[in-house]
Amino acid sequence: MTVQTGTTVAGDGKILVHPLMVRITHWINVLAMLTMIFSGWRIYNASPIFNFKFPADLTLGGWLGGALQWHFAAMWVLALNGIAYLLYGLFAGHFKSNFLPLTPRSVFNEFTNALRGKIAHEVGVYNAVQRAAYVGVICLIVILVLSGLVIWKSVQFQELGALMGGYEGARILHFFAMTLIVLFIIVHVVMVALVPRTFLPMLTGHARTTSHGHGG
Repeated sequence: MTVQTGTTVAGDGKILVHPLMVRITHWINVLAMLTMIFSGWRIYNASPIFNFKFPADLTLGGWLGGALQWHFAAMWVLALNGIAYLLYGLFAGHFKSNFLPLTPRSVFNEFTNALRGKIAHEVGVYNAVQRAAYVGVICLIVILVLSGLVIWKSVQFQELGALMGGYEGARILHFFAMTLIVLFIIVHVVMVALVPRTFLPMLTGHARTTSHGHGG
């Protein structure tokens, strides 16, 4: 099952795929998330959870204090941008038209189609696997922000921290949420590289109405 993300057709045969609000929040989110990831790796290196560290060249901030400044600044940008996106998604019908319906059966069927090479790639259309991934990453960002608050202000948010297993539990949850988001970003970039026509609409908002499938 697929969902058409845009319905407004311009006179030149193009369809509105990504509204302006979606594009703005998307690119702000990209910058904020990358800043948080690279500065977060520097913070992690100062007190590793596991027996490894991230290469210094892949971190941001130069030292712990600098990384914390970058991390907290990006956190507020990410949180405020996320709230704006959630409000838009709920009240403008973006979530309903793009991410619903979403059922385990539809995700399973689309995933098996992908394994057989029969998944279609069409600009302006999200299949069930894509919808599940986008909903999942939204949930991960919420977890990332909430666990980050516990790490930052463990006393003030001790009730929330108790749900995460305390300070160390919040750190572990924060780490794995970040890891899953990094995996999502890698897969997302690979898919855009494989289907490059999906990139331009995130800049311009529009794409031609001609569908292009892959597989069959």
